[in-house]
Amino acid sequence: MRFLDKKTNFDFMGKRKIAFVVSAILIVLSITALVTRDLNFGLDFTGGTLIEVSYPAAPQISDVRSNLSDAGMNDAVVQTFGAATEIVVRIPPRDDENESDAELSTIVLAALQQGVEGEVAMRRVEFVGPQVGDELTEQGILAVVYALIGIFLYVMIRFQWRFSVGAVAALVHDIIITMGVLAAVQVEFDLTVVAALLAVIGYSLNDTIVLFDRIRENFPKLRKANSLEVVNISVNQTLSRTLMTSITTLLVLAALFIFGGEIINAFAFTLIVGVMVGTYSSIYVASTTLLELGVSKFDLLAVEKEGAALDDMP
Repeated sequence: MRFLDKKTNFDFMGKRKIAFVVSAILIVLSITALVTRDLNFGLDFTGGTLIEVSYPAAPQISDVRSNLSDAGMNDAVVQTFGAATEIVVRIPPRDDENESDAELSTIVLAALQQGVEGEVAMRRVEFVGPQVGDELTEQGILAVVYALIGIFLYVMIRFQWRFSVGAVAALVHDIIITMGVLAAVQVEFDLTVVAALLAVIGYSLNDTIVLFDRIRENFPKLRKANSLEVVNISVNQTLSRTLMTSITTLLVLAALFIFGGEIINAFAFTLIVGVMVGTYSSIYVASTTLLELGVSKFDLLAVEKEGAALDDMP
């Protein structure tokens, strides 16, 4: 990728109004998807039963779903787990309160055994109650909120409050759009997706901090340039690093999504969307917010105490 080594001179900030409209549309569409379709919460949040079984030979997933449907479990989710012979069945909470976990697992095992030569072995059974799911939902939301508060304080201490607002605005932008895409395509939202969202926050923040560092370095160097020119030059200077990081990360995530199996698909998909949105937001949301808040070189200059030169004299 030799073209990444060449110095670029794209007018990113000149297109910031167009980017603002694009971001506004994406955010509105994302919020609409979250309100109308809602997230497809997994058993980690809704509660239910997870049963892992091992087949003597790789079964057809369609046959497994058909057997469960015949047993009255139309809403059961079937996935492979590692090897093709390992199957995970996720069953949402059932209306029959008198049915114990042991009875449910027995019914599922009997349904899976239908038409199979050899024994279908039970590996594990896990039950998540609705109360636990509510607690996980609350803790997941708090984890994201605490992360944003910590990031705001960190960036404010390292740079200046305008940079903090820009960084948090970019992160909120990334989270809303990523969750909107998850709601639109109904990807199962479980604890791995929460972990992916936190990873997106870290990735996007790292990208933004690199750009902010370059902006801070360029303000004293480019004394004759205005704030818009300094930000534009800084974005171009970090563009090759941003693209290389994003491309190599996306290649790994694509491999995980394609070859990692259904268990890790939601995690990889969330990161793929988050990395693409985070790369965009570092350039157009974080930087544009700085300009809209009126950042200038004077905001980054340390205020010299009157008489400091006399204090340093022997």
